[in-house]
Amino acid sequence: MKTSPSSEFGKQARRDDNDWLTVLAMLCIFSFHCARFFNHEDWHVKNNQLSEGMTLFVSIVVQWIMPLFFVLSGISSYYSLNSRNTGRYLVNRWRRLAIPFLFGTFILLVPVQVWIERSSHGQFAGTFLEFYPRYFQGFYAFGGNFAWMGLHLWYLQILFVFTFLTLPIFIFLKRARIQELIAGAAGFFAKNGALFLFGIPLFLMELLVNLQPKGAGFRAFGGWSLLTYLVVYVTGFLIAFDSRCREALERLRFTSLALGLVTTSLMFVFRIDLAPLGDFGKYIVTFFFRSFNSWFWLMAILGFGSKYLNFNNELLKYAREAVLPFYILHQTVIVTFGFYMAHWETSVMVKYITLAALSFAVIIAMYDLLIKRVKVLRFLFGMK
Repeated sequence: MKTSPSSEFGKQARRDDNDWLTVLAMLCIFSFHCARFFNHEDWHVKNNQLSEGMTLFVSIVVQWIMPLFFVLSGISSYYSLNSRNTGRYLVNRWRRLAIPFLFGTFILLVPVQVWIERSSHGQFAGTFLEFYPRYFQGFYAFGGNFAWMGLHLWYLQILFVFTFLTLPIFIFLKRARIQELIAGAAGFFAKNGALFLFGIPLFLMELLVNLQPKGAGFRAFGGWSLLTYLVVYVTGFLIAFDSRCREALERLRFTSLALGLVTTSLMFVFRIDLAPLGDFGKYIVTFFFRSFNSWFWLMAILGFGSKYLNFNNELLKYAREAVLPFYILHQTVIVTFGFYMAHWETSVMVKYITLAALSFAVIIAMYDLLIKRVKVLRFLFGMK
């Protein structure tokens, strides 16, 4: 069997559509976290008036936003391993993921959020400087304050862990014989909509982890199990192997979008929610819809991105470098503004637009005027 030139490990150049989608995903998670200030679910700080519309928006976006980050990260890992040896790959991950996570979790960004949460929930009265020593007392989510998972920075922590968990698998996949098998599999999955079958591992993992909803099925990290994210991450790496998968995603983009819209509608019409194991039929249907709905959206997003976003310009060059600092800063800034806006007497939409506009402007200003210009800050925020 001959491998397709497009499937040989290390032969493909980095694609700009993946970077565009990462930037757009960042803007979406920014909008999502602004909406969390208004939806009917507890958060670090809440507005004095909640919104059904924001609750609906959050419920729809949570289905695919963090899986999108992980599938894009899997694709990026493929290109990163192409351009570096194993040692440089791990050093790059330490610099890009672990350093910002440790800085944000221990020094400033996450402690500020915990202080605001405790203050807004009536659990602490005092300044941040008075609270900071107490930040290290006990573990967050277990009655204490120390946010060991980094709050929104948990994504960096988990992605760093995935780096080590998957590296032996990814190195194994570099073997010539394995690449031949992957090329053959890619030929199958690129035909007749077979890429939809990648939703099956997601479905099976969701069924499995929900057997332990307080263990492996714990969903406090973006609405999905960490093991489900691992499946999505590896899937992203695999579909980057062969350009025929990208071509198939492009061909299926409208079908994927239609299926995503239909399954989203059905989930709300029939009120499909996380079901208990006792009702086995509903249990299967719930996780079938949830898993495949997410995969349909991922296929649609990747397909449209591949078709229309594989180009470079000055905006992408700027955004590509800014996206990680933006991610690191965004939730802390949103929570801070939300804390001081919570009791304004005005409509939800006016507050949402104000919160988003102020937060975006401050984040860009902090990045452009300070972070990208100071070497120490560039290092702490994962930049070159």
